[in-house]
Amino acid sequence: MTRLTDKKIVALTGMSGAGKSTVCRCFRDAGFIVIDCDEVAHEVTSRGKPAVKELAQYLSPDIVDTDGALDRRKTAELIFNDHDKLQLFNRIIYPYITYDIVSRIKGASSDVLLDAPTIFEARLDGICDSIVSVCADTEKCIERIMLRDNITRQHAAARLGSQKNIEFFRSVTDICIENNGTEQELFEKANKAISELKGDIWKKDARKTENIL
Repeated sequence: MTRLTDKKIVALTGMSGAGKSTVCRCFRDAGFIVIDCDEVAHEVTSRGKPAVKELAQYLSPDIVDTDGALDRRKTAELIFNDHDKLQLFNRIIYPYITYDIVSRIKGASSDVLLDAPTIFEARLDGICDSIVSVCADTEKCIERIMLRDNITRQHAAARLGSQKNIEFFRSVTDICIENNGTEQELFEKANKAISELKGDIWKKDARKTENIL
């Protein structure tokens, strides 16, 4: 594993609508510097950025808004129903995101949490000491996405269907937090995971997901 810093690097990933934002807050409260990879994606696709020009060229000029930034809703409608376009989108945007994230990690003054839903697609898992996933039943995720993003069930299901499923996250992450209960239960599971990580219980070179919370 390539070491970018002497600080601990933990990635947070999982299913859309599973509750990653709540778990992220717990890590922040525990003293982790949070790097929001979605926020980084927003920045690299803002007005006039090279990534926007490349995406418009190879996907569609229609995904650029009148201000010259990426229109995220139009982009989602385009790529989440077309696997090939999703793959092309990822190949274009991930190098821009990765460069920014690595720069932020090198400048971090304490342990880092990468809030990274697409950690594996971006191939950033190799720089992390541990990976935590948050998952939930499919129906719960769809309902939460609809409520959070004010989109139709069809669009929510398509978005979720374009992502890795719960079996994948159970098999490849160090700790899998399953959020099918109350918010309080999620807080408790998140804080337990943080305690385990700070105690170095889970080691990357011995990754086994016997640790479903």
